[in-house]
Amino acid sequence: MSARAFPLLFVLFLATAAAFGCAEAPHAHQHRFQDAERWARIFDDPEREAWQKPSEVIRALALAPTARVADIGAGTGYFAVRLARTLVQGHVWGVDIEPDMVRYLAERARREGLANLSAVLASAADHGLPAPVDLVLVVNTYHHIDARMAYFRNLRGALRPGGSVAIIDFTASSPVGPPREGRVAAGRVKAEMAAAGYTLAQEHALLPYQYFLVFAPVP
Repeated sequence: MSARAFPLLFVLFLATAAAFGCAEAPHAHQHRFQDAERWARIFDDPEREAWQKPSEVIRALALAPTARVADIGAGTGYFAVRLARTLVQGHVWGVDIEPDMVRYLAERARREGLANLSAVLASAADHGLPAPVDLVLVVNTYHHIDARMAYFRNLRGALRPGGSVAIIDFTASSPVGPPREGRVAAGRVKAEMAAAGYTLAQEHALLPYQYFLVFAPVP
């Protein structure tokens, strides 16, 4: 199935989830999303790969085999699990503020034998990471974060030397995603990240519905 022939079920889900303040990972603190098994059937629908292109995203990140990565807004582990399978000598922390998502991801890591994947329960204001990382990945989550500049300023302290932050989110013209009024344009992300103390290091154009920006902290 082509990217443009995206399943109606998932499109309807995104519209419904966006109405409750959720896009990819149900981490928004306005509402609770406690049935992780139900969300997993939708988040991990194989048809999503047509436009999310997780393998291409991970290749573009060019991570060392020993890299330590935090997936902020990890939900049921769409990216976190793939990263853990790739970084067999590294470690991945899947971070979410929804307890049931964290419970599900921890169980999934055990079930799939991913000892290098840890689930982290965070708060809306604090990432909760237990150790510094080489990369922070934020997929379809940036537009949910309140007080973003303060959040990302605080996140600088969680980056190892040479670390970076990759942000992927929906463009204004994307046929899937949250309502257009709830989206954050790439230009605004760049401005907010600059104000938070980062510089744009890379901009990838491989996703049909999302921008893909990589930032490095300004020394």
